[in-house]
Amino acid sequence: MGWLLAFVARLVTGAQGHWQGCPPKAEQRIYFANHQSHLDWVLIWAALPRELRAVTRPIAARDYWTATPFKQWITTAVFNAVYVSRTRTEDQDPLEPLVEALRNGDSLVIFPEGTRSNKGEPQPFKSGLFHLAEQFPDVTLVPAWIDNVQRVMPKGEVVPVPILCTVTFGTPVQLQPGEDKRSFLSRARAAVLSARPHAA
Repeated sequence: MGWLLAFVARLVTGAQGHWQGCPPKAEQRIYFANHQSHLDWVLIWAALPRELRAVTRPIAARDYWTATPFKQWITTAVFNAVYVSRTRTEDQDPLEPLVEALRNGDSLVIFPEGTRSNKGEPQPFKSGLFHLAEQFPDVTLVPAWIDNVQRVMPKGEVVPVPILCTVTFGTPVQLQPGEDKRSFLSRARAAVLSARPHAA
């Protein structure tokens, strides 16, 4: 089923992966990208080589992706997604499911903006990526730029429109010794922006 969905995603979107800053490699990674559509993580997942898809788990908003039995089935049985809550409570750390997945050796696909944006450039990154980089210094952080996916599934639409999409994987970044949160998140956001095809 995963192979079939990857085929469908590539058929509808093209799902072309361009490895500009690093090669696809069988190592634990956090792929972080701009966020424009609910299809973003499907596109990145489909753009990965098959052997990397098997060990890469997307982050999915619990309220949206468990709203129907089909959504819940596809995110759990097919994509093995990590559910996160978009509403924070005092007794729950929103990063806990991600930390657990990384401790288990999984790779992740995350969107540091925390919400979708149609402004062209990513919004400022939230602190989650910094805390993960701090806790897991040996995990490779790979920025990615997703292009055109917002035109495949515009907000409010339920039927995807066939449009050629690309995922450009940039040069990995790493938290530097003593680097503060603000500096790191700014640098990580710049790495995503620099992966844009027209940025070269």
